[in-house]
Amino acid sequence: MAVPATSRKRAAALRELIDEHNHHYHVEDDPLISDAQYDRLYRELLELEEAYPELVVPSSPTQRVGAAPASQFASVAHRVPMLSLANAFAEEEVVEFDRRVRERVEHEEPLAFLVEPKLDGLAINVRYEGRDLVLAATRGDGQTGEDVTLNVRTIGSIPLKLRAGAPDLLEVRGEIFMPREGFEAMNERARAQGLKVFKNPRNAAAGSLRQLDPSETAKRPLDAFFYGVGEMSSDVNLHTQTELVSFIRSCGLRVCPEARTVQGVEGCLDYYRDIGARRDQLPYDIDGVVYKVDDLAMQGRAGFISRAPRWALAHKYPAQEVTTQLLAVEFQVGRTGAVTPVARLEPVEVGGVTVSNATLHNMDELHRKDVRVGDTVIVRRAGDVIPEVVSVVPQAGAQRSARVELPPTCPECGSPVVSEEGEAVARCTGGLAVCPAQKKYGVWHFASRKAMDINGLGEQIIEQLIANGLIGGIADIFKLTAPQLEALDRMGEKSANNLIAAIEASRETTFARFLYALGIREVGESTAQVLAANFATIDDLMAADVERLQALPDIGPVVAQRVVDFFANPANRDQINQLIEAGIHWPAPEIVDPDTLPLTGKTFVITGTLPTMTREEAKAAIVANGGKVTGSVSKNTDYLLAGENAGSKLEKAQRLAVTVLDESALISLLVH
Repeated sequence: MAVPATSRKRAAALRELIDEHNHHYHVEDDPLISDAQYDRLYRELLELEEAYPELVVPSSPTQRVGAAPASQFASVAHRVPMLSLANAFAEEEVVEFDRRVRERVEHEEPLAFLVEPKLDGLAINVRYEGRDLVLAATRGDGQTGEDVTLNVRTIGSIPLKLRAGAPDLLEVRGEIFMPREGFEAMNERARAQGLKVFKNPRNAAAGSLRQLDPSETAKRPLDAFFYGVGEMSSDVNLHTQTELVSFIRSCGLRVCPEARTVQGVEGCLDYYRDIGARRDQLPYDIDGVVYKVDDLAMQGRAGFISRAPRWALAHKYPAQEVTTQLLAVEFQVGRTGAVTPVARLEPVEVGGVTVSNATLHNMDELHRKDVRVGDTVIVRRAGDVIPEVVSVVPQAGAQRSARVELPPTCPECGSPVVSEEGEAVARCTGGLAVCPAQKKYGVWHFASRKAMDINGLGEQIIEQLIANGLIGGIADIFKLTAPQLEALDRMGEKSANNLIAAIEASRETTFARFLYALGIREVGESTAQVLAANFATIDDLMAADVERLQALPDIGPVVAQRVVDFFANPANRDQINQLIEAGIHWPAPEIVDPDTLPLTGKTFVITGTLPTMTREEAKAAIVANGGKVTGSVSKNTDYLLAGENAGSKLEKAQRLAVTVLDESALISLLVH
């Protein structure tokens, strides 16, 4: 059947329109339409192509997945070799690199460098002909790589067709990586399903790219940045590496937003320190930064040595994965009774921090990794995340100890340990009344800054109070006297009086803080705010059923059931009554229609140090006025509330054209 001219014209227009929206979404970080509008365009094109298969072209947005699985990867010879970089681990080596380059190019003044993070991913070469993606290959040995074209086509941030004006032939070099958020979510799903989890984002990216079935690669949250050019047909008039990166971006490809141009070796080292300080907040893993002489003519004069350019250097950060010996596995009991295996390690430095303990997550994870006492293990630390045991290093012929098993009783109180159906975590059944660990962490949570904010009531003081029989539950905090506190280790008269004053001050609080302090499973700060905003009294909340709770925003069936179960427990109700009798009170909440609140439907991110408010106070004010506060800037962010030392979140907000507020502007919004 002949394709109607109108259908052919509409399909071409849809391909062009979808490509444009993909560019704005992935490259510009500035979507022009909603996801629902995009889906409608995509479905329309898909329906046209299904009705008229002749309309399908390789560069169509619908053709990212669809090829049959490969039996193996073919070899690809790189027309222009993919070079490696020389590494530096100390500042002195960077100073020496700068000196050598300046001598070689006969330039006495400080050089300009293009600097960028060194992503911990997989190098890739992507070839476009006639602006269409025709080939993608891994680095391999630099001369020959593997053909992974079908898999690369599934990555949404890599365009199937370059933008108008791009050269007829263009090979771009870049890095494929897996963002941390996607990596954690993927591993969490795998754990829940009892499947293998990846050790780190780099391994996950490499494994995803080498799937023989492209449809499997399409399920993985891969991304890419590009930073260089291999072969190119037209003579583009470029003079600097900075211009080259801008040119790559103009072709429709993503480049790293953290790339900068700096002056001299001090500029390089300042950048290294700055990125190092922000390394944990980046959305992807890096293992160093890269310095490149910015002037392309100077790059040519500097030349190459072996398989590395003389004009570029990778300055590495300390390793965040190391090997050490597992000395013991102990079991730790948390506030909710969760019994968690903890690795006791031969102390080792990871990322500049000495680590002697690491999490093993849960028993399923421990057995999946087959971790045993005496093993040599790989330990990983990334950002503020608790160090974890990643895997065991095989030792040929080594005699291993017996498999670690879950203790049948709680190591703290001797109560039975049980595993709830559908949960990977085992729990002590003793509860707060019996288990000293649950009691300790329950009191500590209750007194924490975001809960009742009892300054001075820390973990060591709580341990002494429990050991001396002065606290049997959280309500007993309000029965303490100064003489009792003075008798504790390291508690003089002044400290005791200060703690009593803090306890007295905490009697006046807010409904949301009180609910959060109770330690209801799954009820964090935001959920506590939602509950406090929708129930007039604690009695009203305790009487609510699952259906009523699920009708509230951001509360699903699991959270609703946790709340109902908590208040159904007579011991919890008795505890609440004791707290009220102890004088804890809060202003009567004003139940208002959310539609009348000034910030309803608006999403905020808070960064930096505000002049007069803490971040918690600003967050509380925003939530109380109908707004929502998230941790990262995205296309869905309405406002960034920025104080001093705002950092990368401010930069991203400016790139995405997100409205930036200072504290006074926020107050104006609240007033109006």
